[in-house]
Amino acid sequence: MIPNYYEFQNAAKILSGELAIENIPHELIALGAKKVLILTDKTLEKIGTLQIVIDALSGKDVEIAGIFSDIPTDSSIDVINQIVKMYKELNCEAILALGGGSVIDTAKGTRMVLAQEKENIMDLAGCELITYGKHIPFIVIPTTSGTGSEVTLVAVILNKLQNIKMEFISYYLVPDVAVLDPRMTLTLPKKISASTGIDALCHAVEAYTCLQKNPLSDAYATSAIEIIRDNLIDVVKNGGDKKLRLAMANASLMAGVAFSNSMVGVVHAIGHSVGAVSRVPHGDAMSILLPHCMRFNKDKLEAEYAKLLLYIAGEEVYVNTPRDKKADKTIECIVELLKELHDISGLPTKLSEANVKKEDFDAIAKKALNDGAIIVNPKHVDYDDVIKILKQAY
Repeated sequence: MIPNYYEFQNAAKILSGELAIENIPHELIALGAKKVLILTDKTLEKIGTLQIVIDALSGKDVEIAGIFSDIPTDSSIDVINQIVKMYKELNCEAILALGGGSVIDTAKGTRMVLAQEKENIMDLAGCELITYGKHIPFIVIPTTSGTGSEVTLVAVILNKLQNIKMEFISYYLVPDVAVLDPRMTLTLPKKISASTGIDALCHAVEAYTCLQKNPLSDAYATSAIEIIRDNLIDVVKNGGDKKLRLAMANASLMAGVAFSNSMVGVVHAIGHSVGAVSRVPHGDAMSILLPHCMRFNKDKLEAEYAKLLLYIAGEEVYVNTPRDKKADKTIECIVELLKELHDISGLPTKLSEANVKKEDFDAIAKKALNDGAIIVNPKHVDYDDVIKILKQAY
């Protein structure tokens, strides 16, 4: 069904495959930039992932003007303002982000401040309506396969003074180039591979079912689900397989494109709050909450969940499942996937396994109701609903 109106944008150029990183110098030159500032973290510097990128850029017609690797687990206002100053002092012409969600969000925030020619990111709080601004060439190399941040229009920045995570949303946050290179995720531990993979699955499922869904986001979402179905278990078991790693990187990216143009829903609203209140990693929260939130939404999404069975379980299961059982079967297949991941990686399937305390439920529920993701959930959610979901997930 075609909506009466929708918007869709996927501006990033995608480089995907073996030695994709070696093509970055060409992309920088095409963007009119030679002096690049690399943003990453200490772990990637220590394990040699950063060195792969340095080697790929060395000897080419580009210059690494500087490297900033002191990016914390949660991107912060202070760090972004520090990088903005460094970028200007070194006369850089482009930003290259190498890392997971925090590094990429830090880079997005830095680029946003530079593009709007500001000194402090707080000057742009609530900047959904920012203009294009000055073009700052921006390339992203993700080192996990879950967030899809390399193609999304969202950046989450920690405000330590107020102890809140600030969301910045704008199409102008989307990078110029996203680079998917299987070498970047080969060292991911089993649990992180499982957790990030389910994060991508959750992005795709919610993108396919939320109020802003559209035909193009549906295409990306369902393709992502198929790839996750065919590769997630295997990549957790055999993380050194480059083909599997590249498949999951593509699934994460496609799910990112889908939800960036469609949005998410109650799983993310509650998951964000569980992360903020109880410090549960985002992918783990998604893994725990997804089936319970799907059951909550099922009376509104019976038809959509039934269609998803084809993508999550394959043609044979879809054909052999009665029409009135397809939606339930979809949820059942996801529960089975989560149980298998739990057995082989330790991925939590209950809030109690993630050290969430029952006394935190009130704070989690109140925070969830103020999360923007809940607005586009297809079913109205109130305080009691959130508490019930939390109890079921415990």
